[in-house]
Amino acid sequence: MTTDGSPAPAIRVRGVTKSFGELHVLRGVDLDVAPGSIVALLGSNGAGKTTLVRIVSTLLKADSGTVTVAGTDVADRPDQVRKAISLTGQFAAVDDILTARENLVLVARLRHLPGPGTVAGTLLSDFALTDVRDRRAAELSGGMRRRLDIAMSLVGDPSVIVLDEPTTGLDPQARLDVWRTVRDLASAGTTVLLTTQYLDEAEHLADRIAILHQGTIIQDGTLDELRQLLPPAEVRYVEQKPSLEDVFLALVGADSRPGASTTTGSGDPDDVPDVDPTGDAHPPREDS
Repeated sequence: MTTDGSPAPAIRVRGVTKSFGELHVLRGVDLDVAPGSIVALLGSNGAGKTTLVRIVSTLLKADSGTVTVAGTDVADRPDQVRKAISLTGQFAAVDDILTARENLVLVARLRHLPGPGTVAGTLLSDFALTDVRDRRAAELSGGMRRRLDIAMSLVGDPSVIVLDEPTTGLDPQARLDVWRTVRDLASAGTTVLLTTQYLDEAEHLADRIAILHQGTIIQDGTLDELRQLLPPAEVRYVEQKPSLEDVFLALVGADSRPGASTTTGSGDPDDVPDVDPTGDAHPPREDS
């Protein structure tokens, strides 16, 4: 509990920095993730998302700052943190030779859990994979492989799961399947930290959105709170609220416009209003 009586953050990041030689990747990151919530960490390629995820997951040490997961410092007690957290990387880490059931049984045995077959059966049912339990992972569709990968991450009932760009390379239907799975995890009380380049993914899934740019969190809030950073929508025929894409591009600048490194929804630069990061609208352009 915090001093005001609210639950302590499931993940708390304070002043985290990380450099690789002369390259300063993280420059003082602060972030809180509430228990049972979905927080999207949004940023361009090279913004430092994966570096921060690796630090939170005990796979990389920060140069300075502190990170706690479920109240435990990741630097002081990494073994204890690993019992509470699970990481799903950008690509499915399943064994293609094994069946779906065998993959889950293997992880349960590695975690020294009693009844690994029962654990596997429960997760196969929870993730709608029972019908393909005896199929090799290599024979599964992209969406099924990703669901199996997430199911493997949940062996042992971690209270926190980190998903690093979980829908990269998936077709639209597979993306929707993963989105449904993420929502179900949060509904069941699991805390989810999600990194993504897809603005629509953050818009649809996240309770809060943190924008990481040039090594720092430049804004953190709900979608409605981020929309308030832009001027009121211009009324033509209907009133249209700013999209998350509008907010993101206004905050991080022109280097992240569509066609640069961040994948956006519309892909049309004319869809983005001329707004500087302070929130002041530029004079409207005259169409030729």
